[in-house]
This record gives sequence, structure tokens and C-alpha cells, in this order.
Amino acid sequence: MLDSTRRDARSRIAPAGLMFLAITSVGWGFNWPVTKFLLSELPPLTLRGVTGVLGAVLLAALALVRGDSLKVAAAIWPRLLVAGLLNVTGWMVLMGLALLWLPASEAALIAYTMPVWASMLAWPVLGERPTLLRTISLVMAFAGLAAIMGGNGFTATTAKLPGILMALGGAIGFALGTVLAKKLPIKLPPITAAAWQIGIGCLPVAIVGLAIETTHLEEVTELGWFLVFYSTVIQFCVAYVSWFAALARLPASVAAIGTMAIPVIGVVASAAALHEPLGPGQIAALMLTLAAVVLATRS
Repeated sequence: MLDSTRRDARSRIAPAGLMFLAITSVGWGFNWPVTKFLLSELPPLTLRGVTGVLGAVLLAALALVRGDSLKVAAAIWPRLLVAGLLNVTGWMVLMGLALLWLPASEAALIAYTMPVWASMLAWPVLGERPTLLRTISLVMAFAGLAAIMGGNGFTATTAKLPGILMALGGAIGFALGTVLAKKLPIKLPPITAAAWQIGIGCLPVAIVGLAIETTHLEEVTELGWFLVFYSTVIQFCVAYVSWFAALARLPASVAAIGTMAIPVIGVVASAAALHEPLGPGQIAALMLTLAAVVLATRS
């Protein structure tokens, strides 16, 4: 879904790709408690859709300031539509709704089963056979997630089932989008590609949300407006552009495994901001997950 004039056929890890991946992890990790808090003040579809459209407009303006063209060749439109549907619409809607049934930490954990699906899809679609180190790193990462689940007393109760299914659906869709981005790259400048994908993905969500949901802007607190700014600028503009840039420079499986740092950041941030559990299980998970990410980047 992006750029890319630089489709990476090599297995070597690009340092710039790791830097962009780190920016993405921090931006998206903190966004879990941010979104959970905002759902107490704004309805889910309106929140996700409108902030996304605003983020797309800001990215388009930035692209024009940089001298990048927003023009899209006719042959690129189908790829943009598929990418917007999988990596933006599905992810934003399903994860936003999942947070209505799940704590931010649990939703983040389920969401980032995504590397499993990406690794499974990358082999038949891209021919990326999993190496031994990547397999070990994936096992370590999920051992970390299991530690967090145990620490949180994670239970798949009937009440949580809708949220669990939505989070899994978003994870599988994003994984498919990640793999297709490598198979069918979108040859546009990164910021232009991000602007179009986010705009295409979020516009229908915003339209539906504004049509069927009731929004009381007068009840949004000052903290809420600040977090809306974070969600719009950091999550959509900074983190999404960084993700697309990382994906253009890293093997799909490495990029996917690298995102395993995101739920750890989300759990720690949720514990600090929302008073969700943080104990020995979460600390063990942090060490396992970060070690897995380091191992994956050396593979």
C-alpha cells in the first residue's frame, strides 16, 4: 500500500524500516487507551470515521506542500480501494466496536494476533518461508501475550464474545492487507498513498456514523479534545505513514512480528491511564515481547 517504487525483494533488514516501525508501535500503542477513553465521550463510528477523514485531509495538504501529486493512475484505484477496505475501514470499525465489549488491553492483545495470520498468508502469497529465528520470535511474542492474558484474568465469556470476534476479524483483515501490500504495491509517494487509503477507508465510516449515531460535542471534555487531536494527527498521520514506510522497507513477516510491541505499549499505557491491571504477568510479557521483536529484526 504504498510506495512503492522500492519493493523490497531482499531479506536484509533496512535500519530505516526499523525506525519507522518503532514510530508506528509507539503511536498505535498509546492510541488504545486514547480510543477507549474517547468512546466514553463520542460514539464509535463517528469518532473513528471523522478523525480519519480529518487525518486524510491533513496528509493530502502535507503532500501538496511537499510538492507531491495527489493524482492516481486508473490502474492503481483497485489496489487503493482494497487497501483502504482492509487496512483502514475494517480495522477502524471492528477495533472501535470491539472496545465497547473489551478492555483496551485485551482488545490490543487479540488485535495483534495479526502476525500469525500475516505469517501464514505470506508463505503462499509471497513465498516468504518462515525462518527458524522468525518462528522462535513469533513463539516468544505469543508467550508474552499469553502472560498478559493470564495476568489480566482473560476469559472468553459470552459477554465478551462479540468484541473478541470483531477484534479477530480486524486482525485477519489487516494481515491480509499487509501481505497484499507487498504482493501488489501501490506506486505512489508514501504520504499520498496514506492520504488516499485513510480517506477512502474512513469516509464511509464517517458518513454512516453521522447518519445513525447521536453526538453531543458539548459534553466532550478538554482532555477529550486533546485526545481527538492525538488520534487524528499522531495515529492517522504520523503512525500510518510510518507503517507504510516500514512495510516498504521490511519483509512482511518481520514488519508484522515487529508490531507485537504495540499491545505491550497499549497494556502498559492502559494500566497507567485507565487503571487496567499491570503486574508480574505484564512485566514478563514486556520482556518476552521486546526480545521477540529484537530477534525478528535480526533474522
